[in-house]
Amino acid sequence: MIFFRLLPAIISLLLLAAHFSRIDLTPLAVLILLFPFAFLIKKAWVLKVIQGLILLGALEWLRSLYDYIQIYQSNNQPWTKLVFIMGGVALFTFVSALLLSTKKIKEHFR
Repeated sequence: MIFFRLLPAIISLLLLAAHFSRIDLTPLAVLILLFPFAFLIKKAWVLKVIQGLILLGALEWLRSLYDYIQIYQSNNQPWTKLVFIMGGVALFTFVSALLLSTKKIKEHFR
């Protein structure tokens, strides 16, 4: 079933929407929440757009990680756990974008 192959991408989009909601970018969060529904459109360009969005999301996680490390360091707080958690989310997001390049998913969206 294709849904389970798309699940990592959907989770990544939901996490990204939660991230933007948390930093008071609610309109962007709502927009990102709509993207999983785009998977219902079986076109190759839709897959590329979502994959690009998820890759940008991975970069956003890394950018936010850098910002948070700066904040933690300025407050003399430990930030190692932060790196593992946010780094893990960034890695998961990146891998979920790569998984959209698999043969089965590409065939589904042709």
